[in-house]
Amino acid sequence: MSNISLIVGLGNPGSEYAQTRHNAGFWFIEQLADKYGITLKNDPKFHGISGRGNIEGHDVRLLLPTTFMNRSGQSVVPFAKFYQIAPEAILIAHDELDMNPGVIRLKTGGGHGGHNGLRDIVPHIGPNFHRLRIGIGHPGSKEKVSGHVLGKAPSSEQSLMDAAIDHALSKMKLLVQGQVPQAMNQINAYKPT
Repeated sequence: MSNISLIVGLGNPGSEYAQTRHNAGFWFIEQLADKYGITLKNDPKFHGISGRGNIEGHDVRLLLPTTFMNRSGQSVVPFAKFYQIAPEAILIAHDELDMNPGVIRLKTGGGHGGHNGLRDIVPHIGPNFHRLRIGIGHPGSKEKVSGHVLGKAPSSEQSLMDAAIDHALSKMKLLVQGQVPQAMNQINAYKPT
């Protein structure tokens, strides 16, 4: 099992989107960078914000695409190719409509599941990367999805999402060591309180 050497967070750039549900992947990377003292800086060559640092004794790169969500592949694909990072060594954190706030799941492989960010990545690198799915809840009807993902969660939901992200951050050692099945068991067993 490959060690995770690239962790990507999906979201939309700009302050108007910073607190919206669709940016849950960004929140994860920002908190990860903060926890491990990794500086994130503008990386125009790869249409993103990136950083590199030591996570639990492993050299790991972080990436936030600054393309919009549905163009995430324009950042992730060239970045992974340039640094010769195999899909099996990539973890992508993103919001997940089909899970309630406070639910968090680690998964390897699969399709894009209707997620526009993943839809732009999978055709280029294949499905064999790891995904950290951060539940944001579903508004109940397809017509309301856009407003929901681009809306700000109420504080009760936000605190559930923050706690779930904290839980995943506590399992980084397993992830960067390539102990993905163990990390999956521990992350997926998390129950919001």
